[in-house]
Parts: sequence; C-alpha cells; structure tokens
Amino acid sequence: MSHQKSFQYADLLSVLERVVDIMSAPDQYSYPSVFIYGHRATGKSHVVLSIMKDLELPHASVDCVECVSSGLLFHQVLSAFFGPDAAALLPRCPSLSDFVRLYKQMSSNSPATQTRYIILDRAERMRDMDFSLLPALLRLQELVNDNVTVILLSEIVWEKFRPNTGCFEPLLFHFPDYSKGKSLVQILSWDHHPSYTPELYASYINILLGVFFSVCRDLRELRHLAVLNFSKFCEPLEKGEAKESDIHKLWKNIEPHLQRAMQTVYLREVSSVQWEQQQMDEKEATTLRVLSAHAHIELPYYSKFLLIAAYLASFNPARTDRRFFLKSHGKIRKTNFLKKHEKTSNHLLGPKPFPLDRLMAIFYSVVDSRVAPTASVFSQISSLVTLQLLSQVGHDDQLDSPKYKCSVSLDFILAISRCVCVCVRLLDLLALSLVIQSQVVRQERSLFTAVSNLHLL
Repeated sequence: MSHQKSFQYADLLSVLERVVDIMSAPDQYSYPSVFIYGHRATGKSHVVLSIMKDLELPHASVDCVECVSSGLLFHQVLSAFFGPDAAALLPRCPSLSDFVRLYKQMSSNSPATQTRYIILDRAERMRDMDFSLLPALLRLQELVNDNVTVILLSEIVWEKFRPNTGCFEPLLFHFPDYSKGKSLVQILSWDHHPSYTPELYASYINILLGVFFSVCRDLRELRHLAVLNFSKFCEPLEKGEAKESDIHKLWKNIEPHLQRAMQTVYLREVSSVQWEQQQMDEKEATTLRVLSAHAHIELPYYSKFLLIAAYLASFNPARTDRRFFLKSHGKIRKTNFLKKHEKTSNHLLGPKPFPLDRLMAIFYSVVDSRVAPTASVFSQISSLVTLQLLSQVGHDDQLDSPKYKCSVSLDFILAISRCVCVCVRLLDLLALSLVIQSQVVRQERSLFTAVSNLHLL
C-alpha cells in the first residue's frame, strides 16, 4: 500500500487487523455477514474497497441510495458475479425467492473458488425496503449454499437495524473518528496550496480546527471549509501587511470570517463562487452580510403568526398580556413595584419559556381572521420546533402543558411581520414594553438622586 493509504489506516489499525483476518483466507468459508459502522468520512467504504482491490477478491459493490427497489439490488449483484446475461434472467419485478433461486442456479454452474463479497454502502436505506430483505441477506450464505459474505456499511449503529422479529447477528466493527491532534491535521494538510509553504497551511489547519472541531468532525465538510476560507487567511500576505511567521496577525484577520462561516456549516446555502463573491462585496460594504437561511426562510401563513406570538410571549411578561391583547381590559392600577429581574430589559435577559395555552391566546389575538383550533395549527408548532425556530423546554413526554421558547432575533420577527402586515402593531407592542421598563428605570434613578441629596444634607 502507498504511504497515503498507510496513514489513513493508522487510526484504524486494530479494526483493520480483524477485517483482514476475515478476508485473508478466501478459500475457506467466511463469516456470513459483517456490519461496519461509523460517522461519515471515516474511511469505511475506501478501506473495504481498497482491501478488495489489493487482495483481488471478487465483490459486488452496491450503493443503496441508487437502489430504490430490491430488484435493482438483485440485478447489480448478479451482474457483478455472473455477468449481465444472468441478471437478464430476473423477472420484471423479482422477489427475494427469485433472486435466491437464480443465484443458486448460477453458483452451481460456476462454483466459487474463493469467498464472494457483497458490499452494501449506506445500508441504512435498506430499512425502507421490504422488511424480510435484511434478515435474508444476513444469512444469504445459508440460503444459497455458497461461500458469500454480505458486508453492510452504515453511519448508524446496529441497534437501529435489528428487526423486532429477530435475525442473524453479524460481526460488528466500529470505525472511530479521526483525532484532532494528529490525523485530521495531517490529512487536511495534504491539500496545501502550492504557492505557500506546507508549514503555513498546517498552521491554518490548526486554526480552522480550533474553531470548527467542536461543531463539525466530518472530514469532507472540513476539507470544504479549509479550501473555501484559505484565500481570506492569505489576504494580509498578499497585501504585504504580514509575513508567514505572523500567525497571530493572520488569526486576527480571519477570526470574524470563520465565526460567520460557522453559522452555515453543512448548509451549503451558496456555492463556493457565490461565497467568494460575497466576501469581495464585503470589502466595499459597511455592514456584514448574514448568510443564514433564517434571513430568507419561507413559512406557511399561520406559522408566521405563531412565530410572532411566540416572540411576544418570550419577551413580554405574562402580566402585560391583558394590557396588550384585550380591547376592554378595564382600568389597570399603576404601580412602581417590579421584581428585581424585571428591571432589566427582557431583550438583554433573553427569551423566557411560555406554556402552549398562552401561545395560542396571543396567536388568536394577533391573527387577522378567525382560526379554528384544528390539528393543522398545532402541527405547525411542531414544524417550527423542527426548524429550530422554537425550542421545546422540558421532556418530550410532557403532554399536559408543554413549554416553548422563541429562538429567533427581533430583526427576523420584523421581517416576518412585514410579510403579514402586522409590523406596525408589533412595533407598538414591543415599544410599549420598552417604554414601561424605561420609565421604571428613570423613576429609580430619580429616587436614588433624592436619597443621595438627603444624605448630603
């Protein structure tokens, strides 16, 4: 194997030794099924296919994403082992019994001299197929009476696969994540820019991992981020404002840029060319752009009102609902008494949790039409939680009185309110809340001044 492959296998040496032990005796019957799992981009597919190629083992590699039906899977397996003519013998809609019968027929005509391997990449898609397919493939060696091993590659653990009716238990192998200290730095440093020294690129990778490693350990995404942000890192070098040894100065230049990029990890909202163009536009702009999907998200009509009601419930005290949302709230007694935590602006303290019944009461007050409390309205609350625009407080099994918090900013709520023509009223409600709090602060300051003057006298 090459040096590059040897390093990629370094962190997986103990796993590889056991995998190679299984495949190193192809003339003997192997274990019927093997399940290899680990996070994305940990080398599962690359390692297994490289072993197959280096040991020249007969194998059929199938991507389960491409196989929208079990018939396509059967066709690819038979084509890889026995040729396209054998796959053409399958009926139009083949069943599992048709595949087993045809496989036994073909294997009897051309018996295996060494173990055949069926590699099912992204095997978690098989859970959406026929429920009997996975248990049958796990014991395919017994069904077809042939020296064949099924290898399943997945990103999820075996407990998510195991059928309730039981099945043959495969051998389990876990591919661990790459470590930050040595593996990721050296792997990402292979892509260093030819115009700069490898030491500079390694320093840049250490800076990048210091920012993104806590939220992203996907090798593919980290490589994408490294290539995308390297030009910004080298700007002081191109302008002659710093040298390659001035790592601290280069870090100060790219730190705010990486913090903005961290908001869009995995999202890929814009292409690389569009990202670079936006960074060029930022040099002439006075304000920074926000590259978040929340800035231009599209929501159903009543979901917008629910989000506005959630924001009002999170940032306005519950005792002010009567004043804000009732037309005839009667005479409200003015008092200067406020709790200690209410003297500070609610926008500085952050969103407060609120119960579901309060959310619906505010929703029916701000919506511009009569809405029946149907299941469609309540399902939109769940959708807002899924989109992380609302966050549920407490346990998921709390069905009697669930509580929520609003997770969006004031600017986003104002943009939503403009779409539903309630911006003026929303500003009035928020302004009134702020005015009340500012009046309390001014009264406290005047009281403090009077007390100070008495002490001076």
